[in-house]
Amino acid sequence: MKNHLDSPPTPKDLLHDLQALVGEAESMMAGAVTEHSAEALANLRARFSAAQDRFNDLYAQARQKVIAGAKYTDGAIRENPYQSLAIALGVGVLVGVLVGRRSK
Repeated sequence: MKNHLDSPPTPKDLLHDLQALVGEAESMMAGAVTEHSAEALANLRARFSAAQDRFNDLYAQARQKVIAGAKYTDGAIRENPYQSLAIALGVGVLVGVLVGRRSK
């Protein structure tokens, strides 16, 4: 597992880590109970907690980017309201034409 301080986690990395954790948990449940089960379970819990922290970091970064994009868009629309309406009208007409041609 990568250290989350080395580079920002990607969704693909997070998915791979979670799949590995699920695979290990399934093999533990299928295997016989041993004296190492408590240690292995503690290891799985620690890895799951680390994956959860990485997911929370990824979510927070994505949320900040979405909020920043929304604020930028809002500012651009407020600065240029007529141009924004013209662009929205043009996109609406284009989508309407494409949908109308597809349904025929």
